[in-house]
Amino acid sequence: MRFSLQREVLLKPLAQVVNVVERRHTLPVLANLLARLDGGQLSLTGTDLEVEMVARVAVDGAQDGELTIPARKLFEIVRALPDGSLVTISKTGDKVAVQAGRSRFTLASLPANDFPSLDEVDASERLQIPEASLKELLERTAFAMAQQDVRFYLNGLLFDLRETSLRCVATDGHRLALCEAALEPGQGGKRQIIVPRKGVQELQRLLEGGDRLLELELGKGHIRIKRNDVIFTCKLIEGKFPDYEAVIPIGADREVTVDREVLRAALQRTSILSNEKYRGVRVEVAPNLLRISAHNPEQEEAQEEVEADTHVDGLAIGFNVTYLLEALSALRSESVVLQLRDANSSALVRGADSAHARHVVMPLRL
Repeated sequence: MRFSLQREVLLKPLAQVVNVVERRHTLPVLANLLARLDGGQLSLTGTDLEVEMVARVAVDGAQDGELTIPARKLFEIVRALPDGSLVTISKTGDKVAVQAGRSRFTLASLPANDFPSLDEVDASERLQIPEASLKELLERTAFAMAQQDVRFYLNGLLFDLRETSLRCVATDGHRLALCEAALEPGQGGKRQIIVPRKGVQELQRLLEGGDRLLELELGKGHIRIKRNDVIFTCKLIEGKFPDYEAVIPIGADREVTVDREVLRAALQRTSILSNEKYRGVRVEVAPNLLRISAHNPEQEEAQEEVEADTHVDGLAIGFNVTYLLEALSALRSESVVLQLRDANSSALVRGADSAHARHVVMPLRL
């Protein structure tokens, strides 16, 4: 097997694949990527047995075949080469030669037959969604996923397929993020799957936005996402996601409309003097005013006042400032609406001009 590619052309698919490859692995071959050349198309595959990424690129005048090559070493070599270099990769025996100009590297290889592949996805649902829509769904929700929670089903992102829309939902038990995108008629169904944290993070790296359509295949144990230059496959978390709709506050009729950036800046300043452990801030609502304050064990205090469009009076509620800041960062509207009920109820945060992205933040007892 032998092929040549410009450094920049080879670097992009390598970068897509190399992040999937685990630094700590149980099988030596998992440190490698599989390069397969067939009919002028080079496919590079990386996997950790949970997530698989296959990136493809066209190659002219090459020898078909397949080989495995250390993923990170190859990526670092190609990245360190000068711009415009022509990189030639060839296999002789159990070694792989990488050449570019006067640079030559010889890397160890392992048999391509030993490289594992994920099971075929027996897709029960197929749908198409613009890349920009899926990218937005992840950006507005993924930050709320739990990390290493014993409730393993929270360590991922829920894809809730409905009749006319696709929803993404994440929660760590203290806050919840929800965003939905409309689907073309006839594509929807009823299905819920949980994509694990690593799969979500790799998808976020992969998605570039734009109007090109992605093909989503939902199988019993896998999700597969196809783009013209890459195929992403990921095992799903088995388990039942909690009834998230029951968490969304109903009857939170006390509304506060405020400039998102002004509120975010005030919260960031106040957080400097909040308790490092609890990160609590107190939010008091008065007519046309939002008062934010924080204390810490050193008896230091911060206070901010923000103009707001509200008629609510005499309501004070505590929040973890990090959760509020992350919710505000995930929204895009110039103004946001805080829907409150009382000091012991969760707050609903959404854009003033759109409700397709919503965030729920539980109160904190101060």
